[in-house]
Amino acid sequence: MKKKQLEILLEGLEGFRDPVPEREQYVTPARVAAEMLYLAYLHGDLGVVCDLGCGTGTLAVGAALLGARAIGVEIDAGALAVARSNAGKLGVDVDFVRGDVSSIGLREIETVIMNPPFGAQRASQGDRAFLKKALETAKVIYSLHNRGSEGFIRRFVEPCVVQEIHRIPFPLKRCFEFHKSDVRTIEVELYRIECQ
Repeated sequence: MKKKQLEILLEGLEGFRDPVPEREQYVTPARVAAEMLYLAYLHGDLGVVCDLGCGTGTLAVGAALLGARAIGVEIDAGALAVARSNAGKLGVDVDFVRGDVSSIGLREIETVIMNPPFGAQRASQGDRAFLKKALETAKVIYSLHNRGSEGFIRRFVEPCVVQEIHRIPFPLKRCFEFHKSDVRTIEVELYRIECQ
């Protein structure tokens, strides 16, 4: 499957029905998801894949479309229901698990793919729990973060190593009352991290 075909399929997926601002529940845009997943595909990293904080399943479903054995972990039951529906809509098998990323046990995961909360809506720096679990779980991590996170990411993941950084435009669609425009594009950084 070509990257554009993947993007078109992911564009048709349903998003959050009732997103929670404190959880920073934004749908990963289809173009960004396709970019991340195709990079993982080209590196041969789509064996057993886990999407931490999978939300409505965009990354997990996309990984399955590219041939991965995909697992999606999400704490929000409503989001998981949408994720299951999205997988069914595209005819792929994804193991969806309801759980908190900081306490769930995962084994035999080769690659983690994720768009964790950036911590922009609260001071908790939400991405740390996701990164910690990814580092405990996988040999390769693909993760999206706010622009300017490189120093923090490199220090946090040691002794694992950041192998690649890609800067990608990320269109945020209006989904909360406090949003002032229909679409606001921010730049995010996609990290490919390897652990030995």
